[in-house]
Amino acid sequence: MPDLLYEKRGHIALITLNRPERRNAFSPQSLILLAEAWRDFRDDDDLRVAILTGTGDVAFCAGGDLGSLLPLFTGARKPEDHWDERLMASAGEIMATALLRPFELYKPIVAAINGFALAGGSEILQSTDIRIASRTASFGLSEAKRGLVPGGGSMVRLPRQIPYCKAMEILLLGDPIPAEEAHRIGFVNELVEPDQLMPRAFEIAERLAGNAPIALRAIKETVIRTSGRSLDDAYAIEQEQSAVVVNSNDAREGPRAFMEKRAPVFTGT
Repeated sequence: MPDLLYEKRGHIALITLNRPERRNAFSPQSLILLAEAWRDFRDDDDLRVAILTGTGDVAFCAGGDLGSLLPLFTGARKPEDHWDERLMASAGEIMATALLRPFELYKPIVAAINGFALAGGSEILQSTDIRIASRTASFGLSEAKRGLVPGGGSMVRLPRQIPYCKAMEILLLGDPIPAEEAHRIGFVNELVEPDQLMPRAFEIAERLAGNAPIALRAIKETVIRTSGRSLDDAYAIEQEQSAVVVNSNDAREGPRAFMEKRAPVFTGT
């Protein structure tokens, strides 16, 4: 079985980290396949929302594989197969795309966190939009304990997503936090029992897929592009994206369907 599974279910893409024997830790193969999946999801107009999860109920993702991936990056081992060679030939681009930093992807992503998410596992969550976690999940950025830094986006994204002091506690101490604390500080949207995780993730994904895709993209793009900008610049971007939506077919279909008391049929145009 490949280290990552990519399925298309109607308008929903399901991306599953698939190394349960290694706690779904990132391997060269899984990073390459993940980057390819994000590109395909972005470019396939029929796909409107993605769900990101991991195989099993123990781990969502343990981060980079300390036995294979990180030694490859540090030069402690040489490339041994096709996947190693492909990764090292364009490591910067693949890593940036796989972890969505920076990579322009304005379709919504739902995270279904089925177990602990550590290091890179917590980093990739920060690129998702709605996060549903099992009550058995936990989160942590342990890089400082390993002589490393969480350079997959956390030093930039985490303080923008949760309160500064909590972000610094997580980044500097490197200790894991339980699901209840992650929910309390707003790192995840809601907690569910383990057997309800995927049904709830699909429920949310289906609701998102039923909204106007052009509006969803405009909302996400505006939020991301205006982060840290001046108000004048931010309002200009908001106005730009609002104009795109107002001039779309979906903007005419939505009110028409409401007046006709029927479900809208959005086309993303």
